[in-house]
Amino acid sequence: MTRTKVAVIGSGNIGTDLMIKVLRLSQTLEMGALVGIDPDSDGLARAKRLGVPTTSDGVDGLIALPGFEDVRIVFDATSAKAHVANAAKLEPYGKQLIDLTPAAIGPYVVPVVNLDENLDAPNVNMVTCGGQATIPIVAAIGRVTPVHYGEIVASIASKSAGPGTRANIDEFTETTTAAIEAVGGAKRGKAIIVLNPAEPPLIMRDTVLCLTDPLDEQARRHITESIEAMVAEIATYVPGYRLKQEVQFTELAADEPTHTLAPDLEAAERCQVSVFLEVEGAAHYLPAYAGNLDIMTSAALRVGETLAARSVQAGGLSAEAQR
Repeated sequence: MTRTKVAVIGSGNIGTDLMIKVLRLSQTLEMGALVGIDPDSDGLARAKRLGVPTTSDGVDGLIALPGFEDVRIVFDATSAKAHVANAAKLEPYGKQLIDLTPAAIGPYVVPVVNLDENLDAPNVNMVTCGGQATIPIVAAIGRVTPVHYGEIVASIASKSAGPGTRANIDEFTETTTAAIEAVGGAKRGKAIIVLNPAEPPLIMRDTVLCLTDPLDEQARRHITESIEAMVAEIATYVPGYRLKQEVQFTELAADEPTHTLAPDLEAAERCQVSVFLEVEGAAHYLPAYAGNLDIMTSAALRVGETLAARSVQAGGLSAEAQR
């Protein structure tokens, strides 16, 4: 089987975990390079031991590497600011970029929601870990009834938030909020992140709260089924993704102060749909409590494999046409 060569920019936790996933799990992708800026990083040392080409000279070093021309897909696991510069340097070379930072140069992509719509985009954005975990739930509710307001709270272990995550807290909330609306379909969105310092570290927990119109028993059943189906689909590439408890429905009277959440929402009877999730990491490189990083790398791997498969198929069709 022909494998598509990929490069990963960023030799920190996320980039190294993604490299390990490509090496261990993927039947269609091949590591072409791991790129960093710290020659002493554990990620680059590990890549060298595994026989993966490396450079500590950033994107300039990647471009100069032998075999760069064979790299078709580049994952960027650096920071929002760095990705802007990286994307500009790589643009002339026609690589397809998968952005794991909150830079959001390209369209937001959540594999189970809208990947098929963005297969031709030269740069796709993986939103955030909280977005990957929660936006599908908002979309699952939206398949049944309009979501007037969608709020997500992502609680992650403080130890799993490295320098890149901490430097991008503002971008995390802004990007996730925008994607709740653009991808999840909520009329208004809000995102909150909590860095939990508890010891021992807790695995990722996510809460999704959505305001809808009043729901009868049939609609509630359909929403629950839609959410459970979405959770099962995500679990095919993030095995530690699961519902923490049953979906909850709370009736809200017309005089409830929902305007504090969505100022433009008219006073009326509503229903609050509450969904509680947890994400346990696969521990390929990172501890199991770092589910927030695992869901990002797992989702990015799914996107990379899908893009690679489409590229191979398109090449095959082209060859057939030429014959």
